[in-house]
Amino acid sequence: ALARRPKVPYPRCIRGTSREPVVSRVLIICAAALAAASVIAPSRAEVSIERLIDEAGLREGPVASRDLRGWRPPRKFIVRDVGGLVDMLQEEFPDVRFVAAPTPADARAEVSGADAVVGYCSEDLVASADSLVWIQIFSAGAERCLAVEEVAGGSILLTNMQKMASPVIGEHAVAMMLSLTRGLAQQAKSMPAGEWNRSVGDDIGMVSVDGKTVLVAGLGGIGRAAAKRAAALGMLVIATLNSSRSGPDYVDYVGLSDELLDLAGQADVVINALPLTAETTGLFDKAFFDAVKPGAFFVNVARGASVVTDDLVDALADGRIAGAGLDVTDPEPLPPDHPLWRMANVIITPHVAWYGNNRERQRALARENVRRFIAGEPLLNVVDPARGY
Repeated sequence: ALARRPKVPYPRCIRGTSREPVVSRVLIICAAALAAASVIAPSRAEVSIERLIDEAGLREGPVASRDLRGWRPPRKFIVRDVGGLVDMLQEEFPDVRFVAAPTPADARAEVSGADAVVGYCSEDLVASADSLVWIQIFSAGAERCLAVEEVAGGSILLTNMQKMASPVIGEHAVAMMLSLTRGLAQQAKSMPAGEWNRSVGDDIGMVSVDGKTVLVAGLGGIGRAAAKRAAALGMLVIATLNSSRSGPDYVDYVGLSDELLDLAGQADVVINALPLTAETTGLFDKAFFDAVKPGAFFVNVARGASVVTDDLVDALADGRIAGAGLDVTDPEPLPPDHPLWRMANVIITPHVAWYGNNRERQRALARENVRRFIAGEPLLNVVDPARGY
């Protein structure tokens, strides 16, 4: 546990000792040091909402909850119970009724009279509601919920979990990039044959990312997490952002979204971290892959529908793209007979990049938004239906 707490010095005793006469004293000192460390360093499960807001750059919505149409002092919430969330909320806010809904069907059955729903969003759920003001979803992507007319029209406020899983998804993107550039996909696929073939490294063009250029399309929470990790590997980081040219100091150049094709020609690796909107659907098409630097790698940890899959397959087949790492696909799930499964230079993971993230971040944000809604305050991570995120 201490290895994950860099600000707490290691007690020297954890490396062990072979000096028998002083073992008892060493153990006593070790126990004291470990006890002190546990006091100094908070548990990983303890997430300060103030620190989370600051680190993730969370922003308040433009309207206070009390000013939303239909708001009243809340009496009933429907909650998808994740990790004891319902019990935690009920204990903290005893004047409000929190109803656990293990399934979407349970949520629909209980939604009558509810002021808010935490963890679910669907057309039939909203159709069954009669006093719903706010929906909190547990995902960052909001496109499915925005397909509901009342949400898209703004009569029901929507908040999401944008930036809550950014660190681990950023890690996944970089892991895919390194697996491709080091040929791990091809090497792993040769393991069942038990063949020790060192020439494979030359055949697949293993390269170092040090000094190479990575283009991060979409410098939001996930994009920044990926960019930060790529910069730490010695890469030159360029990126696109929809609204401005400002970015963190580890990004060497931030271009606007209309510069995507120009920047693609400079990149050895492209990481797609864009939200799915009308503008980004099908954005990575033949024109994009034609513009990419020949032999570049492509990683997608965003949404499958932002890529024209047939165009990606063609670019991989003719070598314009040297390899692809895909956590998302279109269609999803990818059919078993799809050619992408059989390509040696492709890594596919089944939309699991967010797995292993610190769920306490989501719980902390959900709890804070519940508190704010009850108090009539502006909520965090409000989704703009016009922008799609």
